[in-house]
Amino acid sequence: MRARSLLLVMLAGCGGVGVSSPEQPAPGVEALSIGGAPLVAPPLADAVRIARERDLAAAQADARVRPADPAPLLWVGRRLGYLGRFRDAIASFTDGATRFPADARFLRHRGHRWITLRRFDRAIADLEKAAQLMLATPDAIEPDGQPNARNVPTGTLYFNVYYHLALAHYLAGDFARSAAVWELCQGVSQNPDKLVATSYWHVLTLRRLGEETRARAVLAAAAGDLDVIENHSYYALLRAFAADELARAVVGNGANDRATTGNGVATWLFLSGATEPARAAWSAVVADTPWPAFGHIAAEVELARTAGPGR
Repeated sequence: MRARSLLLVMLAGCGGVGVSSPEQPAPGVEALSIGGAPLVAPPLADAVRIARERDLAAAQADARVRPADPAPLLWVGRRLGYLGRFRDAIASFTDGATRFPADARFLRHRGHRWITLRRFDRAIADLEKAAQLMLATPDAIEPDGQPNARNVPTGTLYFNVYYHLALAHYLAGDFARSAAVWELCQGVSQNPDKLVATSYWHVLTLRRLGEETRARAVLAAAAGDLDVIENHSYYALLRAFAADELARAVVGNGANDRATTGNGVATWLFLSGATEPARAAWSAVVADTPWPAFGHIAAEVELARTAGPGR
């Protein structure tokens, strides 16, 4: 049933108005913003960088010792991404997808990193294929490379494929297809952290489609008392949306929290008809948050979408 539902989603033919970054940046540049600005690897504190380089070296050594096992190679790509080496990560996942073509995980992670690089078309292609491949195996927990405060992994393969695919469609402007995949993602959001993350984007997508009643239903199911471990910004935004009081969307301590909260507040303002305040808030996100954050990427997209003649 899930495979058939997914196939219907992929064949739905809901054309979006896409926004994507240019194809190839200059050497030393990881990506280009939606507006064409060069984006270099985000700076890391020395202690963090050293620890992550050590983890990468261990993963690379493990991959050399166990070439027939996809797991070490998967970690090489993930560790490269944690260092901000996103293009190298994509190359590693490409190697893995070539060597292990039935393993959905390489396309799942490469799709994520195509989103980071603003190549939503490529992300969608990878994640659609990953969604088909993964159905051959039961869903499974994905281990965390950067554990949360309780060291409790909250994501699964099915969740992460659907989540990133729905997000890629959203960023590309295909809200109808995005909403259909968010429905699938809701079905595998089996803990509070995944529920609030999925519901946040699902609500925004439904509101863009004018589906206010459905949006309110999703919102009501995710804005109650929940034991959230890591996605506190999404949870705070949902509760703020439900109360229609944006001041309740408290910004967390991290830079990614600022991106999430800023984009969420800006998008709600925009969907409420306050275009200029929304653009000001999106501009603040782009100016003051890490460029790989999904909230930052979304803010870039929205500024491009809402730019009128003469801006």
